[in-house]
Amino acid sequence: MSVDFPVVFALYPNITQLDFTGPYEVFARVPGARCVLASVSGGTIEASGGITFTGIRRLQDVESCALLCVPGGFGTIQALEDREYLAALRRLAGSARYVTSVCTGSLLLAAAGLLTGKRAACHWAWRDCLAAFGAIADPARVVREGNFITGGGVTAGIDMALTVLAEIAGPDYAQTVQLGIEYAPMPPFDSGRPESAGPEILAAAKKRLDAVRAERDAAVRRAAAAVVS
Repeated sequence: MSVDFPVVFALYPNITQLDFTGPYEVFARVPGARCVLASVSGGTIEASGGITFTGIRRLQDVESCALLCVPGGFGTIQALEDREYLAALRRLAGSARYVTSVCTGSLLLAAAGLLTGKRAACHWAWRDCLAAFGAIADPARVVREGNFITGGGVTAGIDMALTVLAEIAGPDYAQTVQLGIEYAPMPPFDSGRPESAGPEILAAAKKRLDAVRAERDAAVRRAAAAVVS
């Protein structure tokens, strides 16, 4: 008898596509997996860079899931104040076996009131925002608090997904999936973390992100106040 294991990716406009397509490659291999892409409006979502995803369901039509995955991206700024989206996260997380996030997706879980007092990972440039929601920022690539498993920036979503898969189906099965997708990163540069990047590289990366920093911080303040109230 096959096991139905619904996996819901809670999407929104201007996501970083690798935040969910990376974990999707892993979660789609969970025994019995039934992956669902859903957003507030359904239909079509355009990710950063212009990739379009169609056939997306409406979150309100998704009754429940075994695993919830919340990706990040620059669209997080708007999603932080999308009350319908945050309400859907709270509802689905309430009965999910696993609640996961990638990159700034943890900020959305926090804005939904789900990470208060919990440790969580986040993209290094946004990690400081977690404190506004009462969450505890953790620099680890994958962080677990109960059934909440959060990943750091973008590519950390694959590590997070393999961690979850190992618990669901066992370490041996997870390793066969890792081998199957040939996940053996050997980057040409050792600059994937702020701690290892040279000072000039880090400064340049921060300068690129400064363009959204004021908008980000204002949205975080408003969203955090809404959680408190």
